[in-house]
Amino acid sequence: MKIYKAVMLSLAITLSGCASYTTPGGSVQLSQLADSDINELMSKKPAASFPANMSVARVQAPGYQSYKVNSFGTGRYSVITTREVESDDDFIRLSKLPQLAGIAPLNRILLPVDLDSVKALREASARLKADILLIYTFDTTFHAGEQKFAPLNVISLGFLKNKQVTVTTTVSAAFFDVRTEYLYGLSEATAQEVKAASVWSTSDAVDDLRINTEKAAFQKLVPEIEKTWLGIVSQYSNNSI
Repeated sequence: MKIYKAVMLSLAITLSGCASYTTPGGSVQLSQLADSDINELMSKKPAASFPANMSVARVQAPGYQSYKVNSFGTGRYSVITTREVESDDDFIRLSKLPQLAGIAPLNRILLPVDLDSVKALREASARLKADILLIYTFDTTFHAGEQKFAPLNVISLGFLKNKQVTVTTTVSAAFFDVRTEYLYGLSEATAQEVKAASVWSTSDAVDDLRINTEKAAFQKLVPEIEKTWLGIVSQYSNNSI
């Protein structure tokens, strides 16, 4: 951690006096949040009743931050409680899924500070009387020419001016049973935006490209979530859809 801070400080000093942009924090491997014991995984059973209530949370790497948003919690992951790229229309559409009684986001009031496993989110979901927990995470990468920038890299905008910048976002989602941590299904979508060198004059311009890419990725994720949900209902609900 000390080495990381030193590197970041040296980069900041190097780039002082010129405009710069810090790439957003990383994603979370959703599989790392669940129980890793094979016997435990095999023993988990679905327990949700339908119509089901669903809780929703966006999770990112520990200490995640973007140009405008910071995360909540410490541990193996963090939670983003501000909707930066997800629109009301996206969630209105999800609220109309068949055999879904209601959908609600997890907020800071319900969440513990220590976030080490999906159990923390399940416990918060239980307070909402949710049956199924939907979690999702964004993995956004920046490329300038042949160079790829890792999460939380500081980029000089002067470096970008002579290059075409590509931003790629993959958003992944998983459905967990709140009671048992049973994994019902997964969804994923990817979007990409490319801009020429002429736009790289401000950090806002760079971040607008990130936001547009993440918005597009989430909009593509919504129909994938719908498909996965229809499969869950078909397999686990006694009611036809």
